[in-house]
Amino acid sequence: MASQDGMAGKNLFARVKTRVISTLGYCAIRCVGASLRWRVVGWDRLEAVYKAGKRPILAFWHGRIFLASYYFRNRGIVVMTSRHRDGDYIAEVIRRLGYEAARGSSTRGGHGATRAALEAVSGGKDIGFAIDGPRGPRYVAKRGATYIAWKSGHPVVPFGVSAQRRWTLGSWDHFQIPAPFSRALVEIGEPIYVDAAAPKERLAEYDRRLQRELDALRDQGY
Repeated sequence: MASQDGMAGKNLFARVKTRVISTLGYCAIRCVGASLRWRVVGWDRLEAVYKAGKRPILAFWHGRIFLASYYFRNRGIVVMTSRHRDGDYIAEVIRRLGYEAARGSSTRGGHGATRAALEAVSGGKDIGFAIDGPRGPRYVAKRGATYIAWKSGHPVVPFGVSAQRRWTLGSWDHFQIPAPFSRALVEIGEPIYVDAAAPKERLAEYDRRLQRELDALRDQGY
């Protein structure tokens, strides 16, 4: 009985901790994001995807979650989030910002997340991947987005987002927090369509192309 009470207490503490941290994160993103002076480059590329009757599979770097989650808020985008504890915080924050969270990653729960992503994009929703998450290596694109594109026929759309003035944390992803009232830049990259008839082995070619696009966008942002 004491053991059950102790477990219940730990679960309650974890829920409260998640709620407090996610509330602080949400408030910070809303307040700082609203103060930024945004500039967007390449939005016509995203519009072309919609005009073609497709949904974008948005790919970006994990360390840019703060900026990306504010800019693309309230669009009903389904975002892949990990099953790690930090994924709990991120999932709660993005839900408040108008996203849906599909839990899973390349290391834990990946198959469930893949099914959720395929169902979402087939159902007419955009999906998003922090493509080097949940634990890195930093700035190394993993396969998830190109695999979904291969299976669904919808394109991967890489994007970069950066702030002129920012704090960079010492975390594995070099998480960026923009300074209030800074200038912020969103750059939409070239959509990447994956040939559905291609053998699975060729996905590595598309992975490398996605890596190059994201690297170029990061360099341009700096």
